[in-house]
Amino acid sequence: MDTQNLADLYRLPALDWSAITARLDAGYEQAPGGGGPDRHTTWLTTLDADGGPHVTAVGSLWIDGSFWFETGLTTRKGRNLARDPRCALALSTHDFDLVAKGTAEVVTDPATVARLAAAWAEGGWPCEVDESGTALTAPFSAPSAGTPPWAVYRVTVQSAHAVATVEPGGATRWTF
Repeated sequence: MDTQNLADLYRLPALDWSAITARLDAGYEQAPGGGGPDRHTTWLTTLDADGGPHVTAVGSLWIDGSFWFETGLTTRKGRNLARDPRCALALSTHDFDLVAKGTAEVVTDPATVARLAAAWAEGGWPCEVDESGTALTAPFSAPSAGTPPWAVYRVTVQSAHAVATVEPGGATRWTF
C-alpha cells in the first residue's frame, strides 16, 4: 500500500487506513435517521458508454475489506459495469468523507450471496437468496435497482482517499 499525505501543506499527519477500515467494519446505517446528518448514503459512479459519469445511490456494505452492493443486471449501472467494471464509491461518515475507486464484479457463489443477504437482512432490508442461489430477491428495493433478481457486486478497491471531518483533520490517498 502506498500512502500519500494530501494535508502536508497544513502540517497535518497522514490518516491511518486501519482507522478508516475499523470505522467501516463497525458498519454505517443507511436507513433514514440512522446516520449523520440523517443517514449515510453510498454514491456509486459508473461509466456510461460515452465515458461520462453515471452517479446513483446504492445500499452498500463493507465486509471482508470490500464494498458490496446489489442491483439488477439490466439497470443502467448494471449495464455500465458489464461493459466497463471501473467504478467509484463515495461515503460520508461522522469522522471522514471517503472515495474508493476500483472494479466491480458480479459474485454468484451461493455461500457468499447467502452471507450478504443475511447481512442486508440484519440491517433491515428483508432480502433473501432467490431460487437460483446466485442472486437476491425481496418484497422491495430501491426503484433504481430494477426488478428482481438482483445481482450482488463486490468492489475491489484499488485506490481511496479520505478527508477527515473531525480534529485534527487531514487528507490522505492510498493506492493498493
